[in-house]
Amino acid sequence: MSQATDKFRYHRDGAVAIITIANPPVNALGLAVRQGLWQAIDRFEADDAEIALIVGDGALFLGGADITEFGKPPVEPFLPDVCTHIENASKPVVAAVHGPALGGGCEIALGAHYRLAVTGARFGFPEVNLGLIPGAGGTQRMPRLTGVRPALEIMCSGAPLTAEKALEIGLIDRIAEGDPREAGLSYALDLLKQNAPVRRTGALPNPAHDAEAFAAARATWEKKARGQVAPLKAIDAVEAACTMSFDDGIREERRLFLDLMETPQRAGMIHAFFNDRKVSKLPELKDVTPRPMAHVGVIGGGTMGAGIATACLLSGLTVTLIERDDAAAEKARQTITGNLDAAVKRGKLKDTAAPLSRLSTATDYAALSGADLAIEAVFEDMAVKQEVFAKLDTVMKPGAILATNTSYLDINAIAQTTSRPADVIGLHFFSPAHVMKLLEVVVADQTARDVTATAFALAKTLQKTAVKAGVCDGFIGNRILSVYRGAADRMILDGATPWEIDDAIRAFGLPMGPFEMGDLAGLDIGYMTRKRKAATRDPRDIVPTWADEMVDLGWLGQKSGQGYYTYEGRKGTPNMAVMPLIEAARAGRPQQSFTKQDIQRRYMAAMVNEAAKVVDEGIAARPLDVDVTLLYGYGFPRWRGGPMLWADMTGLPALLDDIRIWAETDPYFWQPAPLLERLVAEGRNFADLNEGTPK
Repeated sequence: MSQATDKFRYHRDGAVAIITIANPPVNALGLAVRQGLWQAIDRFEADDAEIALIVGDGALFLGGADITEFGKPPVEPFLPDVCTHIENASKPVVAAVHGPALGGGCEIALGAHYRLAVTGARFGFPEVNLGLIPGAGGTQRMPRLTGVRPALEIMCSGAPLTAEKALEIGLIDRIAEGDPREAGLSYALDLLKQNAPVRRTGALPNPAHDAEAFAAARATWEKKARGQVAPLKAIDAVEAACTMSFDDGIREERRLFLDLMETPQRAGMIHAFFNDRKVSKLPELKDVTPRPMAHVGVIGGGTMGAGIATACLLSGLTVTLIERDDAAAEKARQTITGNLDAAVKRGKLKDTAAPLSRLSTATDYAALSGADLAIEAVFEDMAVKQEVFAKLDTVMKPGAILATNTSYLDINAIAQTTSRPADVIGLHFFSPAHVMKLLEVVVADQTARDVTATAFALAKTLQKTAVKAGVCDGFIGNRILSVYRGAADRMILDGATPWEIDDAIRAFGLPMGPFEMGDLAGLDIGYMTRKRKAATRDPRDIVPTWADEMVDLGWLGQKSGQGYYTYEGRKGTPNMAVMPLIEAARAGRPQQSFTKQDIQRRYMAAMVNEAAKVVDEGIAARPLDVDVTLLYGYGFPRWRGGPMLWADMTGLPALLDDIRIWAETDPYFWQPAPLLERLVAEGRNFADLNEGTPK
């Protein structure tokens, strides 16, 4: 006796009804799967099977929502009703979980009466990463099984639990090895032998109200979330499990869920979710085979070079690091070892023995003769980098890729120092390179397509998000950064203080403001950039003279203990000694006061206006590439989706009007981007340029 559709199978194994979800590749909970589960439970109720087993086909139990349904009107049966339909079955239902059971998949498991997981399974509620909370009973059922503290942790963080941890806290009932169908069938038969009753999670007593836990969670997530509302709503939903009946709690969870569905934050995080999947899909790389990549050379063992080497070692690659002498090479090895030790402490690595066994250091470039890729990470000076590439050209094997980690310099000029410019590419890592997720892949004029494809494949190996960029000063991210930092400097000259600007930018959702960031990176970095560009600077531009004077005084930021802030350790307090330098620079300039909103508006307008120029020039292929770059490289709040989405949601016509007004007094800086003007004239948004991006 069996029943099958293209999404699920129902068949009997003696007294056990086996319901198999088959919706590859991830068994997403689309309409057909929800309908199939509903019908399968009805079939189970109607026949003489004594117990049901729900199991997933393929790599996992059940995925979350079907992303192809995002933005479409929901269709019955809704997921909360499916979970309740499973729970209301009059005979026991077992969920056998393998792989990740996240979001809706976890809620289906909670709707079952008994839960088994095979080793390697994971449970969790990542909905906060989409600006939502669980909406199918998860916030009500989990705390009834585990108590409120584990529920608060998993709902607010979105982090998954291992099967072992899930068993420890009472989320599941058993762990088994091997095939989930066979393990689940064995468990179902054991339950039958025990005459196990139907055990509805929703019928369990309300969890104890732990006032201390709720207060601590709110304090933690008000700080951590930096303006994001979903974690705080998750706390409210879990608290409802303590104070309301199960049915009322389900209704309250659904109310909170639907409220979040209408928020700009949910729209921003969905936008970011889809962009993560689109950013590496480049038409020009379709069907292009990457080159082999197993052995990486890194030239330079400073902070950046050691970080790049660490990232490669953590991903299973062999690394040869080149330094100028044995002492510098040994120092680099120690830095890398420290990075790997930190990864062990964070649980990202079991021990350092295996990665360190793949690391070698040398002072002779000939050691790179067998490498598939060399990444240069030396001092940011064109002559120095060209010298490195000339050496690499003589020792690297045919077909090897030569990459530069430059943040600003012209990669075409670097490539021309070699006999193989087609093999040259920019790989702009962000510091610390073994932690930060962004990798700007800077494609020079003669870079071969398979070299670009290899760079994207490398990013995937390193678990980084790659964005294609064209060649210009600063590429995508640093070019835009230089302009919105310029807007901050202009606001200082017009009356704002560095600390007011930092405070306003933190309130917007970034982790730190531009002057805090300058102190962290070192104020000498900006100083050297200004000196490098001095010869080509437009005379109408404004130079932050006070910033140069700070460097001349030895105020370099955190590393000198004094910058825009004075430091005891990493904690900074405003350095009021900066103000006389600023006042001198303001002399004769009209002053005004700025609200937080004024500061945020100008800062963001400068960011978006320059980003529009970057897209129009083809430095970024699409607005979404800018959004991804700012999210992963510069701390732009994910819940806002990115600066281009922010601009669309704010309204391009009003933004253009503001820029034109500011241009009346500062026409050099506030030059409206032609793309922005065209979009406003045509009544279009940046999102219209992201081909295939869901609206």
